[in-house]
Amino acid sequence: MNPWINYHHLFYFKTIAEEGTVLKAAEKLRLGQPTLSAQLKQFEDTIGIKLFDRYHKKLVLTEQGKVALDYAKNIFKMGNEMFEVLHDRLVPYKPTVHLGAIDSISKHIILQLVKSAFKFSRCQITLSEGKPDELLRELSAHKIDLVLTNFLPIGTSAKGIFPRKISKKHVSFYAATKFKKLRTGFPKSMSGQPLIIPTYDSKLRYDLDHWAKLHDIELNIIAEGQDISVEKLMAVSALGIIPAAAHTVTKEILAGELIEIGPLQGVYEEIYLLSMQRKIPNPIAIKLMESFNI
Repeated sequence: MNPWINYHHLFYFKTIAEEGTVLKAAEKLRLGQPTLSAQLKQFEDTIGIKLFDRYHKKLVLTEQGKVALDYAKNIFKMGNEMFEVLHDRLVPYKPTVHLGAIDSISKHIILQLVKSAFKFSRCQITLSEGKPDELLRELSAHKIDLVLTNFLPIGTSAKGIFPRKISKKHVSFYAATKFKKLRTGFPKSMSGQPLIIPTYDSKLRYDLDHWAKLHDIELNIIAEGQDISVEKLMAVSALGIIPAAAHTVTKEILAGELIEIGPLQGVYEEIYLLSMQRKIPNPIAIKLMESFNI
């Protein structure tokens, strides 16, 4: 049986975390410093979790303390909103969902995920983009509900994470019309040509290396990155050739800015949606995990 949470203690913890020291929090709450310190210790003992690391006179939130602070902020925010709703001064609480996507995921896919969330609920969405390790930490800390990625986490970073493949698309090389001649003799014609490719944060990079070895192609990498939008801009500027799934370059193809040079047999762009088991699951995230596909 879980311990009963004393919400006075939770509020004291939230205030201490926001003020940075027990002294400042005590002054704000108009309590004695020893009393507030005792209340914090009692709260930590009750939940069985160390919320702060103590360095000299400074308090630093532990990883679990950061999670607890996020929950505390939401709890008291909802409490204030409840009061306002009951007094007809505010519209009812709007559900929220926090979505993350690594930089190399097409903005088109992110847009599709957002639209799907809106179909389920008139919710408020927070979007975060970044590097895989950063987003996985946020997911593990329950700060993000779902993460869009093109690789599966392995080792300790995969602990507790549930993946679902939402897309598997063929990959081709695309470039400005300047490179149209490379269609002749493909794929051998690609040897030594300027390439703009993803970093090893993407599974596609490993698949490209394998494809090049199979076909004895010399990869002339002039740039590597994690943001597909930047890679497309460079390709449209005729700086080099990019590997991509067709749906990520549809706009550029229709505009005549990019053309397909040739398909990479056996190479696919695989997109996954990652979630983390939570004691209080987000209903919108659950529905997206169950039904979202590209």
